[in-house]
Amino acid sequence: MTDNAPFHHAVVTGASSGIGAATVRKLRAGGWHVVAVARRADRLEALAAETGALAFAADVTRDDDVESLAAFVADHGGLDTLINVAGGARGVDRLATAHADDWEWMFQVNVMGTLKVTQAFLPALREHRSGTVLNLTSTAGLVAYEGGSGYNAAKFAQHAVTNALRLEEVENNLRVIEVAPGLVATEEFALNRLGGDKEAAEKVYQGVEKPLTAGDVAEVVGYAVGLPHHINLDQIVIRPVAQAANHKLIRTS
Repeated sequence: MTDNAPFHHAVVTGASSGIGAATVRKLRAGGWHVVAVARRADRLEALAAETGALAFAADVTRDDDVESLAAFVADHGGLDTLINVAGGARGVDRLATAHADDWEWMFQVNVMGTLKVTQAFLPALREHRSGTVLNLTSTAGLVAYEGGSGYNAAKFAQHAVTNALRLEEVENNLRVIEVAPGLVATEEFALNRLGGDKEAAEKVYQGVEKPLTAGDVAEVVGYAVGLPHHINLDQIVIRPVAQAANHKLIRTS
């Protein structure tokens, strides 16, 4: 491949719902070849039928799954863009009462998953000479808050990984982008974080005028990776207007 050659083949993790699924839809609407990756095969198959993306069921924390994913992508046209969306939060406990299992899960999916998938595709991205890695982090990885220590720690780590990768791979012309959303109303994030408590999850967004949607974030992701390769949006923080900071959120009711 020559530098800046038009290619537009992407791998999107966390694609079974929320921002990941919305990103697959956005890229496919723009004519990208997309491999959609997540654990839930049934949801992936539905998304593939809807969008024409290729589906690959995998757990990004499992070495054998990631190895199989890399082989599948190589057999189906390769990639020039990796979009790490897989992640999540569990619990809102303060550190004094936090559950170690929740922390372990958050580090595995947010940090180790990003590590494993990125390592698997770095050789191909280096060879391409105009590759892109976009990591979806969070404003929780920029500013800590009460009840968020575990998620803060995981997302701060992912933020640091992203910055280090940019420094380490610039000689290979690898573009590394971080998108850090604030409050995004999706069908599963708050529900999963709050242990399936639907009422509590709904209160997270209650009274907030126009919280971000998964589609809003996907618009930004699609824009960032669609720019000419020499333009690197190192870090993009995206919030609803009602959220001036993690600790300042305007509710109308």
